[in-house]
Amino acid sequence: MNKKDVFELKSRLKKTGCTFTKMCGCYVNANKEIQLNFNETFLNLEDDEFYKYLDIAKKTLSGTMGNNLIELSFPLEEEKEGGKQKFLMGLRESKLKNEGLLDTFYQLIIDSYEYAGNYLILVYHDAYDVMTKTTDNSRLDESEEVYEYLLFAICPVALTKPGLGYLENENKFGPRNRDWVVGAPETGFIFPAFTERSTDIHSVMFYTKNALEPHKEMMELVLGCPVKNTATEQKNTFHSIIKNAINDTEKSNKIIVDIQESLSQIVEEQAAYTDTSDEEILLTNESVQEILQESGLPEDITAKIETAYAENFGDTPPVIDYLIDKKVLAENEKQKVVKVLMEQVQVLQEKLEETKKTVSVSPSADDMDNQPEEGLVTVNNMDSEYDVVLQVKPEKIDQIKTQIIDGKKCIIIPMDEDEHANVNGVTDFIL
Repeated sequence: MNKKDVFELKSRLKKTGCTFTKMCGCYVNANKEIQLNFNETFLNLEDDEFYKYLDIAKKTLSGTMGNNLIELSFPLEEEKEGGKQKFLMGLRESKLKNEGLLDTFYQLIIDSYEYAGNYLILVYHDAYDVMTKTTDNSRLDESEEVYEYLLFAICPVALTKPGLGYLENENKFGPRNRDWVVGAPETGFIFPAFTERSTDIHSVMFYTKNALEPHKEMMELVLGCPVKNTATEQKNTFHSIIKNAINDTEKSNKIIVDIQESLSQIVEEQAAYTDTSDEEILLTNESVQEILQESGLPEDITAKIETAYAENFGDTPPVIDYLIDKKVLAENEKQKVVKVLMEQVQVLQEKLEETKKTVSVSPSADDMDNQPEEGLVTVNNMDSEYDVVLQVKPEKIDQIKTQIIDGKKCIIIPMDEDEHANVNGVTDFIL
């Protein structure tokens, strides 16, 4: 199944498009005991119930492909008599009307599911009349096939938090009643898979809310499928391989960033040469070797990473997209921008210092005597040995003159009517 397949199923889960025929389930307490069984005709539910149960079904089709939604394949033995796939086929064909099969299925989940609290098991039955689509995705009013499937969801049931509330009958505030509330599904699956808009009885789409800790016991014990890691788990494993081989946090973080950029570049280059965005690119052992050769790591560390990668991913290389950490790449881009800005600031500071040196010069006393009438230069060193320190705008320099008045050497600075002077903090000072 790809994104389009999942979206097509999910987009039908609304009041006008939903065709669920049945919904069954049971409520299990923390002691793994069934407290309640129920079997409902879904379209007959009251609106409040209808929308809440529909929302649970939608969440079982939400999240990222390869991370929250993982396609699993049944081994051949599970498709034989007595296998898990064969059992699910029978449950689907019964359209949830066989109570014996339902009870067996509930008990299989109860015996396998690792959860310490109360939870709700829900099973939906649907028959989707798949309409034919043209090459431009326009729908035609003719059926291509009927996709009949089951949707499963397991939701935690927990008490609301204690707190104060308004007790209307007593007209006062007091401890409010705590209720058992059904939460969003923790795990679930759709059988059979809906691959390229068609029934795929050899696969199942598994859902997990927590990509860090998926309920793998459901994959193995309830579905009978080989365990498959989520994208988050694969990414963490990949990073751990690098960190363990380098054994230097700062250096390993830098190498991880470099490898992330290489992976991102591979995806971008592949996208430029392919027409479909759903095509998966695998990170093979050979691809890892090429990336490591460009990283400049010593041969012994490169060998460690290559060996560990082969041991962890073996013959099932991960999809490159699953290994890309967008947060790491975004932070790296941010650091690049900061570095460029810092370099620009440094260049500007250096230019400013050079400008100050050329514009601000401290002349000696002899230079002052021999200074031509139009050549006096500004001074801005207030800590110098001179009694008079001038700082004027560059355009005034040519107007400054020296002159002997009453036997004393004077500095003459012509002032226009619209010009102002500031001497030691006194504005419009007139000599």
